[in-house]
Amino acid sequence: MIDFIVWVFTNIAMAPYHLAIALLNPGTWFDWSNNESLVRFIYYGASVEFFFVVFTAFMVVTALGLFWRRAILWSFVRGLEGLANGLGRTVAWVGLIMVLQQVMIVFLQRIFRVADIQLGPLGLSFAQDLSWWAEELKLYNAMIVCLCVSYTFVQGGHVRVDLFYSGMKHRAKRIVDMFGALIFMMPATVLTYLYAWFFMWRHLVVPNPSASSELDRMLMQARVLRWNVETIGFSPNGFNAYFIFKVLIVAFCVLVFLHAMAVFWRALLEYIEGEESADKYRDLDPLDAETEALHAAGH
Repeated sequence: MIDFIVWVFTNIAMAPYHLAIALLNPGTWFDWSNNESLVRFIYYGASVEFFFVVFTAFMVVTALGLFWRRAILWSFVRGLEGLANGLGRTVAWVGLIMVLQQVMIVFLQRIFRVADIQLGPLGLSFAQDLSWWAEELKLYNAMIVCLCVSYTFVQGGHVRVDLFYSGMKHRAKRIVDMFGALIFMMPATVLTYLYAWFFMWRHLVVPNPSASSELDRMLMQARVLRWNVETIGFSPNGFNAYFIFKVLIVAFCVLVFLHAMAVFWRALLEYIEGEESADKYRDLDPLDAETEALHAAGH
């Protein structure tokens, strides 16, 4: 147990150093024309060092907000919720594109008997079989799920059973929110991210990177590393960019983790400032009269 505590505090102490090294030497991990740089990016993207940089930054921001200025925490909450709202409100339009594309496919296939769809001006057009466009609809659905998740959370749109939560007092609810963010949202997201990160890269490069590989071993493999983006579809002429789904899983994890921090900070601030701070600065979408009446009634 003592060894584990020493290991944790050692990594926390080293986090500023690791962050400084990464920021001062971006070419060592962000110059993807160099295979060794790409390997470092893959390794450190799901490394212990990266985790403790994020964890330490979270603790520092929390401490600054608690012991110096609460406005710092409110600015982070507003920024993260603004990111969630902005991204979600933009990506939500993909749902309309999905519906229009489905209607177009049905008309072209059933009425006009067209075999493919070509988009764009002559010389720059993008042409694919109808089955490709039909399977691509899954991508729109995945985009809405992965990129609108934190937006839906901000708006209170996720389904939950709150038999006990709804009857709690203000500060009791905030304690539950903080506990849920720290004990459930963050750990679950970190575990999912660790799997998703290497799952994504195994469909982008060869040799396939492994979560158990040491950096030195991966750097040795950098000499034979090459891009091998997944282009295999479920049908001969079907959608063949399934690697995007793996990228979306990683994006999903990042967005949920960022919003978990926003949930914790908001709950902490609302606990300290009392019931009058409930939903402070929260940018909610306007509701119709019937929905607002239900919310006012507590449903």
